[in-house]
Amino acid sequence: MSNFALLFCFAFSILSSSCTVPKKRNDMPIIGVLAQEVDSPQPQKASYIAASYVKFLESAGARVVPVMINQTLEEYKTLFNSINGILYPGGDASIVSSGYANAARIFYELAIEANSRGDYFPVWGTCLGFEELTYLTSGKKLLSKTNTSGVMLPLVFTNGSRESKLFKGFPAEVLDALASEPITENSHELSLTLESYNNNTDLRKFYKVLTTNSDGKTEFVSTMEAYGFPIYGTQWHPEKNAFEWTRPYIPHSPSAVKTTFFLADFVVNEARKNFHKFEDEEVEKRALIYNYNPVYTGNIFAFEQTYYF
Repeated sequence: MSNFALLFCFAFSILSSSCTVPKKRNDMPIIGVLAQEVDSPQPQKASYIAASYVKFLESAGARVVPVMINQTLEEYKTLFNSINGILYPGGDASIVSSGYANAARIFYELAIEANSRGDYFPVWGTCLGFEELTYLTSGKKLLSKTNTSGVMLPLVFTNGSRESKLFKGFPAEVLDALASEPITENSHELSLTLESYNNNTDLRKFYKVLTTNSDGKTEFVSTMEAYGFPIYGTQWHPEKNAFEWTRPYIPHSPSAVKTTFFLADFVVNEARKNFHKFEDEEVEKRALIYNYNPVYTGNIFAFEQTYYF
């Protein structure tokens, strides 16, 4: 802030106590999106990322780098120190023994270490990514079968969760819609039941449950955020409302689409607090997902468009 601005702020503070010096932020965040195995690998088609996750982040002002599976630890460390956050997307890879799981573990451990020394690095998990986080934190497979494949649900907010880091910036009208309308899309066969969460000390100490849901028989955790780290997860899919059209149970109402963009805004703003960067502009350019072209897969796949690697 310029000296003039500081003087103005000081003078204005006499009349208003709300004048503060803006904090430093990164207005050019780059977020990694983790790839995962395809069922039947082919040359140049061994892993993929659904384009909706890329659009989700780009819609809020971030650029995206694909995080490839089966890289070396040194390659992952170099990439970690180049990007400003990571998103673990949904899918059907193993959360224990897959390229997706191995890369997720490495970035999770690097993020815990970095955040512990004051290097703010956010981690977001959606659906499979949410499930991966529960495994990485607890070291156990705690998921249970639920009837939650292809259903829209309203969220059940826990006490105080509307004032959580994740939700406190949402307009009241969007929070009310999330609580009263079925605008969160669920495409998972496994869930972290509330009972499993309550019975696991590691999860209970690490995550605050922000919302729950039920399949009619079993109550499960649907949104969570870590207490001491910028680590977050939703069992539901915020990216689908605005960017996926292949299934009739994906909500596209105004409130549903607003949910997509307020979640994206939150994730990207978390990444703005990180100041990692690539060693130079050319290395950065080669890493960006702009070097790859998404293909239309809405006629054969659950995703409208897909990047293959």
